[in-house]
Amino acid sequence: MLLGIVLAPFVAALLVPLLRRVAGPRIGLLLTIIPAVLFTLLLTLLPQVNSGTTIGSAWEWVSSLGINLVLRLDSWSLLFALLVTGIGTLVLLYSHFYLGAKEDLTKYYLYILAFMGSMLGVVLAGNLIILYLFWEFTSFTSFLLIGFWSDRERSRYGAQKALLITVLGGFVMLAGFALIYLVTGSFDLAEILARRELILESPLLPYIMLLVLIGAFTKSAQVPFHIWLPNAMEAPTPISAFLHSATMVKAGLYLVGRLVPLFGGTAMWFGLVSGVGIATLVTGSLLAVKQDDLKALLAYSTISQLGLIMTLFGLGTPLAIAAAVFHLFNHAAFKGALFMVVGIIDHETGTRDINLLGGLAKQMPTTAAVTGIAAFAMAGLPPFSGFVSKELFYEATVHPEFSGWLAGLLPWLAVGASIFTFVYSMLLFFYVFFGSPRGQTPKSPHEAPALMLVGPVVLALLTIFTGLKPDFIGQSLINPAAAGILGSPVAEHYRLWHGVTTPLLMSLATIGAGTVLYLLIEPLRRLFKKVKSRVNPNRIYDWGLDLLTNGSAKLTDWYMTGFLRDYVVYIIGAFVVFVGGTYLLKVRAIDAWHFAPVNLFELLFALLFVVAVIVLILASSRVIGLIALGIVGFFIASFWVIFRAPDLALTQLIVETISLILFLLAFAHLPSYFKDLEARKKKFIDAVTATGFGVVTAGLALTAHGTRLYEPLSTYYIENSLKLGGGRNIVNVILVDFRGLDTLGEITVLSIAAMGVYALVKLRGRAR
Repeated sequence: MLLGIVLAPFVAALLVPLLRRVAGPRIGLLLTIIPAVLFTLLLTLLPQVNSGTTIGSAWEWVSSLGINLVLRLDSWSLLFALLVTGIGTLVLLYSHFYLGAKEDLTKYYLYILAFMGSMLGVVLAGNLIILYLFWEFTSFTSFLLIGFWSDRERSRYGAQKALLITVLGGFVMLAGFALIYLVTGSFDLAEILARRELILESPLLPYIMLLVLIGAFTKSAQVPFHIWLPNAMEAPTPISAFLHSATMVKAGLYLVGRLVPLFGGTAMWFGLVSGVGIATLVTGSLLAVKQDDLKALLAYSTISQLGLIMTLFGLGTPLAIAAAVFHLFNHAAFKGALFMVVGIIDHETGTRDINLLGGLAKQMPTTAAVTGIAAFAMAGLPPFSGFVSKELFYEATVHPEFSGWLAGLLPWLAVGASIFTFVYSMLLFFYVFFGSPRGQTPKSPHEAPALMLVGPVVLALLTIFTGLKPDFIGQSLINPAAAGILGSPVAEHYRLWHGVTTPLLMSLATIGAGTVLYLLIEPLRRLFKKVKSRVNPNRIYDWGLDLLTNGSAKLTDWYMTGFLRDYVVYIIGAFVVFVGGTYLLKVRAIDAWHFAPVNLFELLFALLFVVAVIVLILASSRVIGLIALGIVGFFIASFWVIFRAPDLALTQLIVETISLILFLLAFAHLPSYFKDLEARKKKFIDAVTATGFGVVTAGLALTAHGTRLYEPLSTYYIENSLKLGGGRNIVNVILVDFRGLDTLGEITVLSIAAMGVYALVKLRGRAR
């Protein structure tokens, strides 16, 4: 069943071209059925999973390395799966009205369904390698979605930026997974958590934690990797609502939640996760206030809210984990609604520029009401859901398990950042929908179609319901999901009113200070716009990208000389360094005294072979060099005769003869000189490379001869060539029977090459 849930969006994506022909421009309405059915199916599993049951499926893949297709559904992954499919349903419905018939709907829906399947794969994966594969596929599909309008340079830039940062973070994370495997001997998440002590006692612990967290930080847009998210706003608004409210940016949070039982409670975990989280919260909230583009404002507010959740995961207490899960759920609801209403504003007015908007409440009353509800929830105002989770956040920061300067600063930083969260939330609502219009919008503002409002209205109503009935949501979703993270029951109770407490006083301070600052919004925004940071992560990214591009071009120009000799040196040199280095480190002795006796003919041929090679090296003309090369080949054929391999000897003789003839025919087209006067440095490199290759190859041959780890394969061929292959010539039976497909492949390659040569010769003849 779990595999079917993951594969369903992929199968639907493959069918999109066909369905596009059948449904036409209404394909979005048809495809809405897919996530809706999955959401309903997952909802039916809620009672079973909340009771503590983990639903699992497993298929063997590369069992020797512990890489198997393992899927597991517990309460933590179920919450995410419900968010992916639930908000996915609303986004697909919304997309039908947002996108015009002239857009490439086939490409759009194919990409978004593939992304949905990738996210389901991430949250259901029970094996780290499977998680990584789906993780990177979310990066790839999000790249396609962000760059959907590929004719726009800013869309291409945003897509490339998101891909580079998240994929590189994924590579770093994969290195952390490899270290986990080295310590625990498993990629299975359940087994890794059961072997927690091995990791905590390992000297590799700091490296494992740092590498894995870098992957999570890049995905969830944490400082300093947050820079990709604002540029990703070049995607169509439904994509932003889906990727940046409930799915892609939450993947890093999902992974961090999974790792809480493994690393939680350690000082390093608190310092890294909460430190980066609170820095992200502060940075995002400050930058959001000065934005003119509504989607840019939502982008930085998303960064801020992701930092808040990350901070709570770093604290690691049951209260903090419950608060993180609650706010994650809230954020998916109110931010999804806000992205959709911003898309409606853009769709119905033709602009997202806050300097042109104002007084829209009269023309767009429903949109204004939805925006107000979602913005108040984001600001943490009662009776909306954000107030409950913000109170939990404050309480968790006031009572951390750790001491030190960071723990002491957390409550102050939390309140300070939340003040600016309040400011940009009010800016989003009052500045846009009240007052007088500040400019002429490209379109005359009007309300959106009723069905286009379904998604944001549903999410806005969810924030109201959650605020009024927080304990219902808490006991149904939040506590079970928190228990799925911690591996033990969570018994938090959620109420809108807790009495006069420290968190309430912090909330009142936030609202009071935020109100004062909003009344000064114009000078505040002007001040923020004047502040320029000398250390700009975007400039560092652009500089690094230019350095990479220009450096790669120069490096390529340096080593791509156009000479085959240089390329052979690269290949053989790499072989000598890596294989030879491994050989020196691993091989302790060579058994060189148990070989077959060497007779006089073999010794004579070997000496003549060496002489021919020396003549080839010292040859002063092409003819002498060619003759020496031919002699080398004929001596090899002579060895095959001595070792009773007539077929190989005949093949060698034919190849040498044909090669010799081809060389002679090519002489007329070669330059007049035999060889250039190369510098001694090049000759020295050639000599060292050739000598190293000979020594390493000889050493490997001697070692292989003296080392028998397994029964020789030749015994099987000797015993079965006649019995199974029906032939007495063992070499022939191997080529045409035991390795028949391999031989067929070689014949196919040669045939294709021959056809290519024939086509070139024929075209050349026509040209003449």
